[in-house]
Amino acid sequence: MASFPEGQEPILLVSSEHTKGYLVFLGHKTRGVTNPYPLDIQQTMIMDRILYIAAKNNIYTVDMDISYKREIYFYTELTWEPTEAKKLKCIMFGNSEAVCHNFVKVLIRKSYNTLFICGTGAFDPSCWNVKVKTLKRMGDRISGKGRCPFNPKDSNVALYGGGYLYSGTASDLRSEDSLIYRSLGPPPSLRTPKQNSKWLKNPKFIHVVDYGSYMYFFFQEVAVEVYVPGELVVSRVARVCKNDMGGTMAFLDQQWTSFVKAQLKCLIPSALNFNFDILQGVTDVVQIQGHDVVFATFTTSEFSIPGSAVCAYDMLEIDKVFSGKFKRQLYQLSMWTPVPENQVPTPRPGSCAGTEPLEQYESSNDFPDNILEFMAKHHLMDEGVSSTGSYPWFLRTMVKNRITKIAVDVSAGPKKNHVVAFLGSQMGMLWKVMDTSGDGAFLSNSVFLEEIDVYNPDKCQYKGTHAKRIVSLQLDKPSGVLYVAFRHCLIKVPLGRCELHGTCKKACITSRDPYCGWVKKSEECTYLRPGDGQKFEQDIEHGNGNGLDDC
Repeated sequence: MASFPEGQEPILLVSSEHTKGYLVFLGHKTRGVTNPYPLDIQQTMIMDRILYIAAKNNIYTVDMDISYKREIYFYTELTWEPTEAKKLKCIMFGNSEAVCHNFVKVLIRKSYNTLFICGTGAFDPSCWNVKVKTLKRMGDRISGKGRCPFNPKDSNVALYGGGYLYSGTASDLRSEDSLIYRSLGPPPSLRTPKQNSKWLKNPKFIHVVDYGSYMYFFFQEVAVEVYVPGELVVSRVARVCKNDMGGTMAFLDQQWTSFVKAQLKCLIPSALNFNFDILQGVTDVVQIQGHDVVFATFTTSEFSIPGSAVCAYDMLEIDKVFSGKFKRQLYQLSMWTPVPENQVPTPRPGSCAGTEPLEQYESSNDFPDNILEFMAKHHLMDEGVSSTGSYPWFLRTMVKNRITKIAVDVSAGPKKNHVVAFLGSQMGMLWKVMDTSGDGAFLSNSVFLEEIDVYNPDKCQYKGTHAKRIVSLQLDKPSGVLYVAFRHCLIKVPLGRCELHGTCKKACITSRDPYCGWVKKSEECTYLRPGDGQKFEQDIEHGNGNGLDDC
């Protein structure tokens, strides 16, 4: 019997002693001028050489091209607090003072010079349009209902596309009405039905991407199609048409006519099919060797063998699943089974009006009743979406430190032909993993390059495991850094730690790090900036140190 796969050990362990010198952002404007509000970072975003940091009661901007010496400072700040009356009302409804603030949960680009922001507002969410550089508010306050959660602990995603805001969140005080919602554009606004478990059941939204004719929502939810003791959480991808105009007064009025969903599978194929069930993070669509791909991080469920994995999904394969068989439950307690093809309307529903196989209809309003009635009751696909190669690209089991966030560089190395993923964990660790297939097989193998102890409790001023959880990762390839956000600080981490190998050629070559190379002229391991023209030696594929002296 084959041994249970535990994954690789890192080539290089980087201790906190080394990373304690990395620059930290704490929400200060200048040295000696402190912020009265402790940071509680919700998300970050990079745009036009500006790093945006959305936190509790504040949004900050950081100029990434400034050379900071001891600490990273902001140059623009928007303070956005709820009124004292709102805070008091929030507390009177039984909430703790800690959550009765304005947690900025939506920070996205709306247009060239406009950002769209939303905050929880002490359980009274609201949104604004603000100017990109100054953060100055424009226009009137916009209701945050359906666009931003009331409770800061609830998950949410949001993205502008085609003149609409697409959001996924809980839309009520009790977090009982979760929805996927399109709004703030030409009518109609569309949503998933209220509290219908066959559409969504206790979802936790992870990411949304705009791709082709569709918006894709990635989330966890409780599976209604599986009967087990307790609740089984599964990972999903759902798809809606961007040109969906809803149904008719008879069926799906002001609701999605194109909403379909499928399970995301990330597993170790075996007799037991060991699953990484819980989706944690998803990238935007990236292109690798002509394939449009998203990477996703998963963890095992709470009562399973502890472990984490990264799986990659080809967007074409996702769409193939959405063209497959539907799944249904005929009666309340019956098993879920595939819908026979002869019981699926013709032309087949689930796609966009004006595109095959529904090209004869200009709008979803024109769909016949049998198509609309079918889509009101059938959303789940029978087949799940398998990862590329039907195996995790990277995995580690039997370790309690689980990965959640992910950022990917798809053009690493001197030939720009390697993929490097940076994985953020619950314990303040950053894992750096590289694809070793290069120009060969597509995402076939990976190597675990580094485990980096990033969190600095002294600089970040908070201790404990909760403070160590990585909230967000933002890759800035031009400056060769990764911005790693925790709740109470943000740390600027170089993509490579070539200085650790110093003048030891063997250590430099065997590190297999695509960002580092042995430069003969200086006789040291050096960070390789794109196009700097230095002559260097590397062995990314094999890390062969034969014939080189030990150091």
